[in-house]
Amino acid sequence: MSHQQDRSRPSGSSTALSEAYDTALLDLDGVVYAGGEAIGHAVESLTEARAGGMHLAYVTNNALRTPDAVAEHLTELGVPAEPSDVITSAQAVARLVADQLPPGARVLAIGGEGLRVALRERGLVPVESADDDPAAVAQGYGGPDMAWGRFAEASYAIRRGLPWFASNTDLTIPGARGIAPGNGAAVEVVRIATGAEPQVAGKPLPPMHRETVLRTGAKRPIVVGDRLDTDIEGAFNGGVDSLLVLTGVTDAAQLLAAPPQHRPTYVDRDLRGLLTGQPEVTPAGDAYRCGGWTAAVRGDGLVLEGEGEALDGLRALCAAAWSFAGSGVCRLETGKALAGLGL
Repeated sequence: MSHQQDRSRPSGSSTALSEAYDTALLDLDGVVYAGGEAIGHAVESLTEARAGGMHLAYVTNNALRTPDAVAEHLTELGVPAEPSDVITSAQAVARLVADQLPPGARVLAIGGEGLRVALRERGLVPVESADDDPAAVAQGYGGPDMAWGRFAEASYAIRRGLPWFASNTDLTIPGARGIAPGNGAAVEVVRIATGAEPQVAGKPLPPMHRETVLRTGAKRPIVVGDRLDTDIEGAFNGGVDSLLVLTGVTDAAQLLAAPPQHRPTYVDRDLRGLLTGQPEVTPAGDAYRCGGWTAAVRGDGLVLEGEGEALDGLRALCAAAWSFAGSGVCRLETGKALAGLGL
C-alpha cells in the first residue's frame, strides 16, 4: 500500500505482518526499549519475526549513540543486531551536510558521539568551537547532561552566517522515568537565540527515508513506531505502510484525533502485533465494526458498543473518528467512548 490508500480507517491483514512485509523499520525509544530497558514482549516478538525470515532494521531519530553502541545494546537485551542494522538521524544529517560541503570540511558538532562518528564517516571533520573555523553547524541530541554552553557555541557560529543542520526536531524523548525534552527542545533554544531555521534530516522528512532505503535495500518495508509526528508521518511521506504500537508517547485519544498523514495502517498494543494478522474494520450503516465492537458518531461525540478485545474497539473508534474528520482533525468528544477500553 502507499500513502494514497484509504486513510479513513485502519487496514486489515489476513497474514501476519512479519510475513506480509520483508523488512521492519523499527523505531527504538518507546518501541523496543525505554530508558535502556526492553519493553514488554519486544525481545520475544522480534526474535520470532527474525526467525520467520523478516529483516529487522532499527531506525532512530536519537543521534546520541553510534550504530555500534546501539547494536551492542540490542544484543545485550537479547535482540542480536549488527551496526549495519542501525540507521540513525546522525547518519542522515551527516549525509545532508556532506552533500553541501566539500570533503574535509570542518563542522561544529553540537551533540554526542553518534553525531561525530557519522560526520567522520562522510569525510567531514567535527570541531568543538565556533572559533575552530567551521563551515557549518550540525546539532543532534546530546543527552540529559549536555552543557548549556554548547548551545551558545552553536548560536555564535550561526549568527556569523553558517548553515545550520539538525538531526531531528522531536520535542520529547521517552525514558524510564517518563517523557523528557528531546533534541527538538534544544533546537528551539538555538532558534530563539539566532532567529535561524535549520535544515532537518530526521523522521518524518525525506533525508531520513533516503538514508534508510540506501542502507537497508528494503523492498516491502513496514515502519513500526510509537510517534505519530515522526514514525507514522515518515511512513506516509515515504509511501510505505506503518504499525503504531502503544508503548511510547502516543495514547488512544491522540490517535483518534490524527490527521491523514498521522494515521497508521495498523495499530497494536506492542510488538506482538508483528506476529499476527490485523482484523478488518468494516462499515455497518453509519457505524464501523471490528471484532465485537461497533463505533459511531452521535451528536458531538463518539460512542462505542459491544465487547471483546480492547484494541478492536480502538480500531473501530479510529474508523468512526477518521471518517468523520476526513482530511482534518477529529474534534469530537472521545473520553466516554475510550473509558471502557482500558487503553
